Amino acid sequence: MNKFCILGNSVATSRRPEESPMAGWGQYVQEFLGPGYEVKNFARDAMTLRGYFTDRFVKLLNILEPGDFVAIDFGAVEQRVNVPLRYHSPREFKEYLRLYVEGIRGEGAVPVVVTPAARCVFDVHGNVSDTHDGYAQYAREAAAETGAVLVDLNELTTRMLHQLGCTRARALFRWEDAGAHPNHPEGIIDSTHFNEPGAREVARLFAGALRSAPGIAPGVVDAERLIPGDCPAVLPEFTVQNPESALVEQGRVGAPPVITSPVHGRMVSGQLKFTGTAEPGTSYLLFFAGVGEYIGGTSVNAEGQWMWRRVVSWPAGEHVVQTVGLHDRGMSPVAAVGFVVRDHVEAPAVLGPREGAWSGPRPRFSGTAAEGVSKVMVLESGRLIAEAAVKEDGKWSVKHPHDWEPGVHHLEFVSVFSALRSAPARLTLKVHGIPRDNWLRESARARRTCGTACEHLPHEPAW
Repeated sequence: MNKFCILGNSVATSRRPEESPMAGWGQYVQEFLGPGYEVKNFARDAMTLRGYFTDRFVKLLNILEPGDFVAIDFGAVEQRVNVPLRYHSPREFKEYLRLYVEGIRGEGAVPVVVTPAARCVFDVHGNVSDTHDGYAQYAREAAAETGAVLVDLNELTTRMLHQLGCTRARALFRWEDAGAHPNHPEGIIDSTHFNEPGAREVARLFAGALRSAPGIAPGVVDAERLIPGDCPAVLPEFTVQNPESALVEQGRVGAPPVITSPVHGRMVSGQLKFTGTAEPGTSYLLFFAGVGEYIGGTSVNAEGQWMWRRVVSWPAGEHVVQTVGLHDRGMSPVAAVGFVVRDHVEAPAVLGPREGAWSGPRPRFSGTAAEGVSKVMVLESGRLIAEAAVKEDGKWSVKHPHDWEPGVHHLEFVSVFSALRSAPARLTLKVHGIPRDNWLRESARARRTCGTACEHLPHEPAW
């Protein structure tokens, strides 16, 4: 019996029944494989290429045998520049993929590079948005450069969501109205993780693409099992009849719904979530944009809680949303909230050190950032090396805890606002000091120093 191993993050992870409706595509792959293969799903929440490589990859190498397969599905977590423990720069991402491919291939197993599945996010024109910041393309490039088998799950799931469209697509995700699922009575909005039908369909797409990939022998995938699941029905929020009448209804009962998020007047990103409460007896909320265009709705649970988000991202600019509650005694008064959507964020200003300036071995960086920016991330040659929190007045500063080597260094500074990241601001820094290969350093290296407080001869310069 050959092993079919899966490495990846939470999108592929096998789920327990109590985690329903969330499911991972890895838990359904066995259904589509031939009889000679057994799935071992090692995918885990928040797993990254770097984390698995230095933690558990050696254990995998020790169990691999010729004829085994290893699917390598990463890229949905490594893109997050505002999370230092998870972020991989593009080159770092590709370098790790290359090391995985070489290690797996060295044991006689077959590496399969998998691009990350698309998220349930559409633009205003109805196209599926690319929310992976280019990491699907980096995976494609790594597969091509190493000659590994490629399963382009990003392309396959993008096509699937496009065919379903905005009115059906989220029915394949862990996206539930309040009161609709017993495990999430307050509702849940998750455009990344699939539910059971969605995960099975993604596994089917994966297996079908694997079967068609060059070099894959017959029998790895059982073609007769590649049967599509049922097409999701149109979601209830898109089947409301004559919703605009709720805005002109004369008789109103009770109090208007309460919108707790977003805060009125707040600057937000295009994928904002609305939350709030409604009076007991309210079963459904209708949402309207602009001058009364119906844009969707959501149910309200027994405690009066609700949450809602459009599948379509909001365009940049000022918006006003109105909502009306359907009460068992009639229509509620109208509630409204205004907000400003930002679709890009400006690069931070770096005020110190100035461009091309000399610095000692512990440079301190400082500057300002645009309104709403929470962090400024610092990168050197594409590697993330520091983060700076932005204060309420927009100022930020950071001092790296390690001494810098003398020489010229090239840095980038990136602003983070919600899920948005800016283009980098660049800085060239010259660090003053004794070069590593200089005689002053190398002439007395037979002995180890006592540490930073060593006072024995020969004397080292103190900064």
